[in-house]
Amino acid sequence: QTVRYVTVSDFYIGQFEITQAQWQTVMGTSVYQQQSKAGGSSTYGTGNDYPMYYVSWEEAKEFCRRLSQQTGKTYRLPTEAEWEYAARGGKKTQNTKYAGGYSLDYVGWYESNSGSSTYAVGTKAANELGIYDMSGNLWEWCNDWYAVYQSGYYINPTGPATGNFKVLRGGSWQDYPTQNRVYYRNNEGHPESRNNVYGFRLVMEKL
Repeated sequence: QTVRYVTVSDFYIGQFEITQAQWQTVMGTSVYQQQSKAGGSSTYGTGNDYPMYYVSWEEAKEFCRRLSQQTGKTYRLPTEAEWEYAARGGKKTQNTKYAGGYSLDYVGWYESNSGSSTYAVGTKAANELGIYDMSGNLWEWCNDWYAVYQSGYYINPTGPATGNFKVLRGGSWQDYPTQNRVYYRNNEGHPESRNNVYGFRLVMEKL
């Protein structure tokens, strides 16, 4: 309900959430090992093309560090502003409720159609920028600490310098439509928390 005007500079963002195969290649652990670390009781979809979950914010940051070191490029988590800009379709936005449409069944996996599981990335429709699963499948870590929005004009906002919880965006397979909207903000993500609905996608800084 707070009106903010935000400008973001150019950036590249992943077309898909980081998959289990990508995670294992970079980090050397499987979804089952992550489940064990988290004390989880089950897995919720497994396979090379399934999104990686049971990942904390700290671990997602470490993934970015290692991948950057291996490739010589700069990878990081998106800021909350970057994430929402991409989810809404950037300059091609149709101002839809979900990332890519008004029907969540068409663009995302959520409580009513998931059967209590994740699904391989990219199996629902993409949004206006050709990006998949920004509504549903998994909550996605953002770089920002959570804080209540303040009105005003912002260029490349990065959130407060400190906080207790990191922002998660996009909803998940176990959430209702309200939580899967492009503007919904999750403020329950402790940086060290591994959860069966927490995943992420990357931003690569322009060369």
